[in-house]
Amino acid sequence: MLGGPLHDLLAGVNSERSPLDFIAALVRDRRDAIAVEKQKPSGPYGADAGGYPRSFRHRTSFEKPMKVQRAVAQGIRGLSAGWSNSCWIIGPVCIVLLSLFLEGCSGSSVHEPVTLTLLEEWSNKRFGDERQQELQQFTRETGIRVRLLPSPDSARQRLALWKELLGTGASGPDVYGIDVIWPGILNKYFIDLEPYFANEISLQFPEIAASYTVDKKRVAIPYRADVGLLFYRTDLLREYGYREPPRTWDELETMAARIQAGERAKGEKQFWGFVWQGAADEVLTCDALEWQAAEGGGRIIEENHAISVNNPQAIRAWRRAAHWVGSISPPGVVGYREWDSLNVWVAGDAAFMRHWPSAFVDSQAAGSPIRNNFDVAMLPGGKAGRVETLGGWGLAVSRFSGHPHEALELVRYLIRRDVQVKRSQVLSQPPTLPELYNLPEVLEPNPRFDLLSRAFRTGTVSRPSNVSGEKYQDVSDAYIQAVHSVLTGDKSAPEAAAALENELVRITGFKTGPPSGKSAHSEQISEPAR
Repeated sequence: MLGGPLHDLLAGVNSERSPLDFIAALVRDRRDAIAVEKQKPSGPYGADAGGYPRSFRHRTSFEKPMKVQRAVAQGIRGLSAGWSNSCWIIGPVCIVLLSLFLEGCSGSSVHEPVTLTLLEEWSNKRFGDERQQELQQFTRETGIRVRLLPSPDSARQRLALWKELLGTGASGPDVYGIDVIWPGILNKYFIDLEPYFANEISLQFPEIAASYTVDKKRVAIPYRADVGLLFYRTDLLREYGYREPPRTWDELETMAARIQAGERAKGEKQFWGFVWQGAADEVLTCDALEWQAAEGGGRIIEENHAISVNNPQAIRAWRRAAHWVGSISPPGVVGYREWDSLNVWVAGDAAFMRHWPSAFVDSQAAGSPIRNNFDVAMLPGGKAGRVETLGGWGLAVSRFSGHPHEALELVRYLIRRDVQVKRSQVLSQPPTLPELYNLPEVLEPNPRFDLLSRAFRTGTVSRPSNVSGEKYQDVSDAYIQAVHSVLTGDKSAPEAAAALENELVRITGFKTGPPSGKSAHSEQISEPAR
């Protein structure tokens, strides 16, 4: 008979306790047992302290976990049925925690290589395959093995999974990939990396590195930078007499409407002027912040903790975007996430698209209808200049990790100069080191990385994640709902901004105030497009 947490797990399907409680107990129970096992002295002549030959001890310790694994496998179906009404996050958490538990059941020898676990974004199969190759090279160089764990697709689901896993206090995963907006939310779970990476941090873009710092604690080290960009059809701009992409959002609206009308007159009834991401998700915060910051409408909550969102500039930007819906953008754009807008764009059914740098790979892929007929530019601007929302991911080390030294070595490897160069060549992922943007081997496959380098220095706006701390998700959710209600016509922009201001005061306890004089590191606009 199986006892302890495993028995509770398999027998407690209808219990009021969460499956996370059961499985986290399994992980902790097994890790504690391994720690005790490692402290036992060895007896003479290859025997353990109990007098059993090591080969026999290993055989019996192998048979036991095999029984455990079979029992777990038999219980999974019951778990699924018993917890079918639980939150969607239960599935991913159980999978990850069970994998950590079963790994611990292997009874590995003290002398076997350390195996780390890494949990981060899996944006697509291509990214996962390349990351596996990086990890294999790390193992060849150091002897340290790394298991890459699966994760959900959406940012919201990932954050919920990360919080659940870290909340268990389990010793794995050892290293977490974290979104640029998560340091303030997850700060307490990670070690301070400043003492270990002072030199590496000094070589990165200051604005990017600072985004992973909370109260002078370096929560994570950035390994991938991101920023919003404008993709545009070069062939269509030439055809309709435009020499360059739009420099302001008002110009984009005019150009998009003209090109859309011309294409539809040719019979392309599904053609649209501009596609973007209007779904009620985090990406809408990115898009809308770009609109309002470019007009001098602030960054929702300023660095001095002033709630500034209810101002005429932000309201004007929201109104303008609402006018796009159904005119130069599809009515369904209010439900578009990144992949939705990318699908329309790659199919050749749009003149302009707001997206991230990674969209370049799909746009230029073999067989793409728009291959060699598009380019990228910095986003259009407004009265305050041109700004792009800062995105990206960093690497953090769990304070519960059983292998902190090896985890630090993994982080050091993944942010290394040569690794970032290769990653930029294969995945078009922007590096975090300014010096790499001058290398021919980086620029040749990514001819527009020079734009990114300029944007990271002068044209980014950060979401108010660090100033909001653990309450950022609530702040962002409130902002998303307000903007989305304007896009769908449920509320007027002034009404939505006033209600949002009151809600943010309730969430944060901060006072209201005007946008700061410099709400973003903006690039000023020169002459207009013609």
